[in-house]
Amino acid sequence: MHIHILGICGTFMGGLAALAREAGHKVTGCDTGVYPPMSDQLRALGIELIEGFGADQLALKPDMFVVGNVVSRAHLPDGMPKFPLMEAILDAGLPYTSGPQWLAEHVLQGRHVIAIAGTHGKTTTTAMTAWILECAGLKPGFLVGGVPMNFDVSARLGGPATESFARPLFVIEADEYDTAFFDKRSKFVHYRPRTAVLNNLEFDHADIFDNLAAIERQFHHLVRTVPSTGRVVVNGLEESLTRVLHQGCWSEVRSFGAAVSDFTATGEPHEFDVMHQGQKAGHVKWAITGVHNQLNALAAIAAVQHVGVSADVAAKALGSFENVKRRMEVRGSVTRSNGIITVYDDFAHHPTAIRTTIDGLRRRLGPNQRILAVFEPRSNTMKLGAMKALLPWSLEEADLAFCHSGGLGWDAREALAPMGAKAQVAGSIDELVAQVLRQVRAGDHILCMSNGGFGGIHLKLLQLLQNK
Repeated sequence: MHIHILGICGTFMGGLAALAREAGHKVTGCDTGVYPPMSDQLRALGIELIEGFGADQLALKPDMFVVGNVVSRAHLPDGMPKFPLMEAILDAGLPYTSGPQWLAEHVLQGRHVIAIAGTHGKTTTTAMTAWILECAGLKPGFLVGGVPMNFDVSARLGGPATESFARPLFVIEADEYDTAFFDKRSKFVHYRPRTAVLNNLEFDHADIFDNLAAIERQFHHLVRTVPSTGRVVVNGLEESLTRVLHQGCWSEVRSFGAAVSDFTATGEPHEFDVMHQGQKAGHVKWAITGVHNQLNALAAIAAVQHVGVSADVAAKALGSFENVKRRMEVRGSVTRSNGIITVYDDFAHHPTAIRTTIDGLRRRLGPNQRILAVFEPRSNTMKLGAMKALLPWSLEEADLAFCHSGGLGWDAREALAPMGAKAQVAGSIDELVAQVLRQVRAGDHILCMSNGGFGGIHLKLLQLLQNK
């Protein structure tokens, strides 16, 4: 089959492209404004990338157009369609489907799917789960919304069924965002998991959800698809998830995080005992930081136990877990005579994620080391200003904060005013870089946070710091 993917450089659609190519399908795709790591991965796989969404791509004559949720029926101010290829597909009556639907029909059928859902930590927990299963010799397939550094690819089909396990295993990041412009259900309802992780849940995606209750309803749709022989792993600290399960649950439930949960942790996030129903079951010592990652680890351990991997084996595997690119990834450092300046890249795009990321770094640093938080409110929710009041809270642990305000429909200076002189705002990347360079000093940690390319700010900072 030849599939042509519209929006191929998104992390999900790029992973789907890799799976389709591995399965023997011919894959082409189109997108705009591509950036690493997904563009690099696709080119390495030999997948042809076409810039833009021109109607002339009908000439490729694929068997199926697979449509990403970046595509819409929107029109530009001049009245022309924003996605002329989609209009041409509809006009010609050609076959099309969504990414999640194609994946469900062509990859996930017949597999034991472990789906990792939650507002935060989906990518990291999916990567953890896949790595644990790999270390246990189970050769899982996976699709991660990023590039796990233990694997260096975001997706693979994995090994076949074995005598000890009748269904091939597949771990997938289960996103609650909608599927496509023609299918407004959350992506994860397509995946039919046998093991579902509900990692956490708070309000997000203000562009498509009216309130938290609307997201809870979608999470319950996911719970409805888990069979009676399946397992739902739930964060016991989250009232929102308690409400989800109270709507009805027909599967085995295992909890983590809260004091009375099935799986808890004793110790600091970088080294802790895993407790299963009050008894020590394993010990994790790793290079990962943050309470949020400690909870992610418990979620992964509870999930893999459902497919026969003990907590002890899982905990030992996490000792060699290397996280995901763009999750507290060190992009480089510059040595000064009196200290080192380190530049990080992180995907944090929600106030809670920003706060937990900064907290994780703070726990790692000495008392006199500063964190310079450099961020852009780029997600649809943040652009709408739905979370702007939480920004001072999210940046509380940073010593200085620098906000890129380009493209916002609200006043970032006003939102950050409670931080006083600790916060600065810039309308361009170059201005933002200049602000950081005026304040940075030896020993500082520059934490860049965005769910996009952020204008290549990491490289710009490193190059200018080298020359400073």
